[in-house]
Amino acid sequence: MEPFALDALERVTTRPTKDYETLTLTPLTPVLGAEVTGLDLSRELTCEQRREVRRAFLEHHVLVFRDQHLTPTAHKRFAAEFGPLHRVVLPAEGADPHILEISADASSRAVAGNGWHADGTAESEPSLGSMLYLIRTPEVGSGGDTLFANMHLAYDMLSPRMKEFLEGLTAVHDGAQPWLSQGMAPPEGYEAPRTEHPVVVLHPETGRRLLFVNAPYTAHITQLSAAESRSVLDMLYQHIAGTPLLHCRVRWEPHTLVFWDNRCVQHHAVWDYYPHSRYGQRVAIDGTRPQPCAPLPDTELV
Repeated sequence: MEPFALDALERVTTRPTKDYETLTLTPLTPVLGAEVTGLDLSRELTCEQRREVRRAFLEHHVLVFRDQHLTPTAHKRFAAEFGPLHRVVLPAEGADPHILEISADASSRAVAGNGWHADGTAESEPSLGSMLYLIRTPEVGSGGDTLFANMHLAYDMLSPRMKEFLEGLTAVHDGAQPWLSQGMAPPEGYEAPRTEHPVVVLHPETGRRLLFVNAPYTAHITQLSAAESRSVLDMLYQHIAGTPLLHCRVRWEPHTLVFWDNRCVQHHAVWDYYPHSRYGQRVAIDGTRPQPCAPLPDTELV
């Protein structure tokens, strides 16, 4: 491992944290994810519980709550603790506009999220985060895990000169691209958003830098030629997918809810259970427009 990458990893894994009083936290890895016990999400949280869940969310980015028995109303109530609920882009007729059903079975020819991505980055204000509640897992007893990758650490592990190069660049995110890349047209009635965002942004609550590009939505880097843009983006995608240190893996069980920070985490729903079935419901939370960074201090470019 390069010395600058090792330094970045050590900074993340040695950060001191305070104990929690209303919940118990078990990290999934030293850099990403934690299982939370001691809370019943079917009941309204106390003020202190809400504060501690938010702190855990900002520290670990992916929170796993097992053995939860939630109605759609309870699911939405918990999500609403963190902000207004995000509307589903293409809700089915008569369906709840804030609940996206995640379903796959023997008739499926594709599944949602099967590749590294962040949700809805072509929107001007991508979601703050998502809460996926899985009710049914594959009948084989395994499979259907979700991988997560830490975009703070993905940025931190780049070389100083690469960080300098990326600062100030912007990229176009195109909501039609997931369909066009498969030779398909977007669904009828869908007005695909198209937005330009910085390649490196600041987390709105912690102020930490992170990489903000992903293969399904990022079309090109504005300031580069098409060939240059493709080379840089491919390098960053390979860095994200091919650096296991950035990742954690959530193994699903029925009645598990996972809450992840869409602003600084990418995820990959592994479709390794065909022809078996998997079913869950996702509620997302409104976010804000990603913010550019101030220039890096000279001390970080050495």
